Amino acid sequence: MPVPIPRQREIPAVESGQAPAPPAVGSPLTEEVHRKEAAANTTHSTAASPLTLLLIENDPAGSPIVPELLDSAGKPIRVRNARNLTEAERLLTDDVHCILLDLALSAPGRAGAEDDELAVLKHVLEIAPRHAVLALTASGDAERGAEAVRVGAQDYLFRDELDGRLLSRAIRYAVERKRSDTAERRLAEGRVRAQENRRLERGLLPTPLLDGSSLRFSARYRPGRSRALLGGDFYDTVRTPDGTVHAMIGDVCGHGPDEAALGVELRIAWRALTLAGLCGDELLRTLQEVLEHERSDEEIFATLCTVDISPDGRSAGLCLAGHPSPLVAGPGRPARLLPQENNGPALGLLPGARWPRMQVQLGAAWSLMLYTDGLIEGRVGESGERLGQDGMVAMVRRQLESGLHGENLLRAAVNEVRDLNGGELTDDVAVVMLDRVP
Repeated sequence: MPVPIPRQREIPAVESGQAPAPPAVGSPLTEEVHRKEAAANTTHSTAASPLTLLLIENDPAGSPIVPELLDSAGKPIRVRNARNLTEAERLLTDDVHCILLDLALSAPGRAGAEDDELAVLKHVLEIAPRHAVLALTASGDAERGAEAVRVGAQDYLFRDELDGRLLSRAIRYAVERKRSDTAERRLAEGRVRAQENRRLERGLLPTPLLDGSSLRFSARYRPGRSRALLGGDFYDTVRTPDGTVHAMIGDVCGHGPDEAALGVELRIAWRALTLAGLCGDELLRTLQEVLEHERSDEEIFATLCTVDISPDGRSAGLCLAGHPSPLVAGPGRPARLLPQENNGPALGLLPGARWPRMQVQLGAAWSLMLYTDGLIEGRVGESGERLGQDGMVAMVRRQLESGLHGENLLRAAVNEVRDLNGGELTDDVAVVMLDRVP
């Protein structure tokens, strides 16, 4: 019977750019998602088309293989014959599920191949990394067969002991084992990359530089992206040699990894500029230049709130760039918002913009809370209204009156906002609190 010539191997749509790429292996998926995905792929592939076997041996006409092989559903397993590796590469199309390779086949011409009994198998594994491979060896040569499995074959068979039933079962087993091995490898790679991503994201969160300051620092961070550790919100706090404490919080529009990376760049730039002596409008103008050079799209912008607290701790300078105004509270003074009449535009919106610096009085003892809009844009109950700044102020007042401060207050605030929203918040949330206790 003449050997049918199958279609040439098609380039997958993903490789040709005609279809979106699948999710990155390093994305932090759970093991259950991987297992379900692998199971779905296996079921779909098996049900979509019958199994196809590519037989590679010197004399396929004299093969002891019976003409009819059946898969688990009773459908015939299609068989293609190749007398050498050159012909095998031509017949190795995407619809081939398994390769049955005669280890006695001559190896391709390469250095050292004549001394390597498994050179032909290694070559096949290189050209067909996604296919299941069965090694065919002489009867009684179990040692060579076992070595073939160690190198990468799914199983080995003795030439003189083959029958249709045995070979059919071996093909099905090899295909399923290859799929299982591939899924397990991807899952292991996903775990490693997820661990690396977590370590990286944790390392990108700031360490406040407040040595020598009597102020107490607390922070709370919750990214909006599922399973992420870092979002587009960013914050930092440093103390300069003159005793001034500088604090900042900002928000890059969007929620993806690019926005998170841009937020980190802006935070690092802010720290460097602050330690270099810049403040207020001059600092924000320079940060806008950084954003304009680093953003991937001209429509990306960032809001920012900066405060510089005087060495005596009784007053502060405040600059707002499209950002909500901080909240301040003190003994005998209920929580309230600082003035926001001079709120300038967000960074990246208007070339040549200016950001006036407002002087505010804090008093002898106070708590100052900086936050991003994720804290105030959550929904409240069945009405669907947003919490807003007024709702946040009322909430913080209650928590302060109940005796909460610092980290405990921030934790309670974020949890209550999430509960009011009826579940996880969709936007990133960052909250920073500085407390001065005489």
